[in-house]
Amino acid sequence: MATSTGEGTGALEKALDVLDAVGTAPEGLGQSELADRLALPRTTVYRLLATLVARGLLRRDPLRKVYCLGFRCFEMARQAYAMPDLVAAAAYELRLLRDLTGETTYLAALDGREVISLERCDGAHSQRSAAALGERKPVHCTSQGKAILSAMPDAERESFVRDAVLKALTPLTITDRRRLHAELGITRARGYAIDDEEIVLGVRCVGAPVIDSAGQVRGAISVAGPAYRLTRERLELLGPEVAEAARRVGAQLQTQAADTNADAEASVTAVPGRWAFHGAHPISSDDGRKLWWADVLAPSLRLYENGEDREICRVEAPIIGLVHDGDGVTVVHGSGVQRVGADGTAAALVSWVNGSVLALCNGEEQAIWVACGLPESGAAIGLLRADGTLDVRWRIGEPVQSLAWHAGEKTLYAALQGSGSIVMLRPGENAVRRLTSLPRGSGRVSGLAFDAQGGIWTALADGWSVIRLTRDGQLDRVVGLPVPCPTDLAMIQRPDGAAQLAITTERHRVSIDALGTAPLSGRLLLLDL
Repeated sequence: MATSTGEGTGALEKALDVLDAVGTAPEGLGQSELADRLALPRTTVYRLLATLVARGLLRRDPLRKVYCLGFRCFEMARQAYAMPDLVAAAAYELRLLRDLTGETTYLAALDGREVISLERCDGAHSQRSAAALGERKPVHCTSQGKAILSAMPDAERESFVRDAVLKALTPLTITDRRRLHAELGITRARGYAIDDEEIVLGVRCVGAPVIDSAGQVRGAISVAGPAYRLTRERLELLGPEVAEAARRVGAQLQTQAADTNADAEASVTAVPGRWAFHGAHPISSDDGRKLWWADVLAPSLRLYENGEDREICRVEAPIIGLVHDGDGVTVVHGSGVQRVGADGTAAALVSWVNGSVLALCNGEEQAIWVACGLPESGAAIGLLRADGTLDVRWRIGEPVQSLAWHAGEKTLYAALQGSGSIVMLRPGENAVRRLTSLPRGSGRVSGLAFDAQGGIWTALADGWSVIRLTRDGQLDRVVGLPVPCPTDLAMIQRPDGAAQLAITTERHRVSIDALGTAPLSGRLLLLDL
């Protein structure tokens, strides 16, 4: 027994230093290494190690002659997060997910600014994820951490992200706070987070938060495995399964899912009518009462008016884009260009840009902006001249998915799926200014629309949502959708004058399994604003 309070405190501090040193060395540390690292006499380290081993806080590997954390540490960690026993509540769901996927499943909880692994069910494969129990990981680059952050109250989450050190552990780690905020908003809307090789190259993970009855996040469960088995497509299918398992864990703790503070799918309605294989290219009339849109793959022009959606014209090849043309529209497709009148009559046009058209939109008055693919890579963007040539104003190093003209700002916006960026192009300026970039795990930016308040809307294909950005690129709103693949959007008006967002969707890329949970895929959706 120590002869003084100071001596006892000193011995305790030395013992805790030993525990900390061993805990930060996954491979363990030998007695000599510990003495050198802590600048302590070897006899002192020997006595401390003997006591810690006797108490189960450390264990000695007899083959490698190193000391590792003992199982008593893990037991204490579990007890710290059992409110009641979170591990016991999650055990069955972890095994169920492991059996469903064949991959390793995890339970983790937030500890300070890291997530700590509380439980693991090993997968069936010889090559698998194998994070150790008790291992700590950064919050910003793990599916578990991002899931937990997404379920926090807004103010707490913003404070956490503002103070976090976003260290890059791989080239894919999110280190930009705006991008992290965007992904957390999307995660909150869809209910699950994705780690796309952000902490270890070659490993992907999908996780969902566990929330108690008071709306407090208690931890997260996840599925992890090699990227070649957990493809992005498979993660999108597994995400809802993991989110449902997390909700069941909460039910065992007598909890209910908390309000995510994001718009629910119930706020979105589907327009009656036939679904499209690949709905896209919606454009509204000047008064917002009509909406033309296209089925790209079963090539046809559709018109939504007075609550009714109908086909008005078929074309010969996949549709590339639509622009206004008087009281009708010009349809650009793989075999040419034709003007379709309000009554559905079509006439071929001959003066059109000679090149691979990627996207187009109306500008001021009769102007038409066009993006064409370049032979080497990227795109040329400019105005269509009367003789069908392109007056090139900008060149971009990646393909353009969509264009939209903001009349109030007199600015052209472009969505770039490759980098997940939305860029701004002002006539008279050579610069290409980036408004924002969204992480790949959020989905692919698809389409652009502007509301009367100055907000910029885009759809996230494979992301089950549409989002609204402020004029400075900040994520302002996330709306979850009942379908995985929204493709484009446009502003329209209801008969009472209220604004609506019309959202086209696709069906042909949605798997049969996913269609079971997303039967509205391919339909035209409406969101009241």
